[in-house]
Amino acid sequence: MGKNRRQSALTKSIQSGLFRDPDRFKKSAWGKFIAFFTFRRIKLIRHERNLFAVLRQEVWGFDEDNYLASFHKTDGQPPLKMIGDLGYSGSTFFGTFDGHLVIKSLPRHFEYTFFESDLLEPYYEHMREHPDSVLVWITDYLLSPYVTLGTLCGCTPAHHIIMENILCGQADDPAGNRWETYDLKPINYFYPERDIIPEPLVSEDTLSKLADTFNDKLHLWQEDYNTFWEAIQADTKFLQEANAVDYSLFLVRIPSSSSPEVLGRESPWRVGIPSADGEWKYRAVILDFFWAKHKLHAQAMTGVVQTFNIVGRQGPMSITTTANEYRQNFLSMVKEMIQVHH
Repeated sequence: MGKNRRQSALTKSIQSGLFRDPDRFKKSAWGKFIAFFTFRRIKLIRHERNLFAVLRQEVWGFDEDNYLASFHKTDGQPPLKMIGDLGYSGSTFFGTFDGHLVIKSLPRHFEYTFFESDLLEPYYEHMREHPDSVLVWITDYLLSPYVTLGTLCGCTPAHHIIMENILCGQADDPAGNRWETYDLKPINYFYPERDIIPEPLVSEDTLSKLADTFNDKLHLWQEDYNTFWEAIQADTKFLQEANAVDYSLFLVRIPSSSSPEVLGRESPWRVGIPSADGEWKYRAVILDFFWAKHKLHAQAMTGVVQTFNIVGRQGPMSITTTANEYRQNFLSMVKEMIQVHH
């Protein structure tokens, strides 16, 4: 019951935050004091709302009314549904009931400070310059402007990104049960979330979702390969310059007969590139690029991992590598999984 109340309060906070005017949300010293004692129903606001509006409307071609409609109640249903918790990070995931968008909390200090301080404006510029980027489209960023007991105690996350759902259209597709998803990282690394965190703290079900293996090939025509490879190179160069590691490629295989809906402009890897063998359509995005090597937590974990490796001899981890090395291994992974057809 307590978990349900927490989820309900959080969904209401997210929904209200999307429609709250940040410029009019000012609190007196007394108001901040009262807000401090909030545990569950914290107030959120849109951070850099004009920046994200430019991306949605001018770069990605979103219809603003349709976008906001995803956060309205329909037929008495709340606008958001719980997707799940990824145990090792503490992140909470919600999806809109129409399947268009996903909301992910960023509870870890080193993640949201990296996104806010280091990555946000460069991400904005990169996405404007590369409208067909494979980086996931982040459409909004909500945060709590005031410290609360709920956030200090870890009861309620105060930072949330809203992003496209690469599985948009699956629920309405008669062949939706045949969609395949793969969360892919370079296999020559092992991951601290899998190999260091004590087993009792993370369920086997959680660990099984951390990385996948794609035992097949992406069959691409030469022109589609050239376009995709150019985008992947530009995106990973951007992440390398931001000093980011541990990101993944989220790949979706859709039956070739399916034509699911998409949001905004019909970017090739969001609509679904037809495979050269006529069997599938492919969607792909790069996700989880919030781990930066220069943030304190990553530096501390690097020391732990290096000590662990002296004993365990497990080999390189994704968080002990350099941004350049991780990029090169990521590119090698992507290239090896593609078969080009002429």
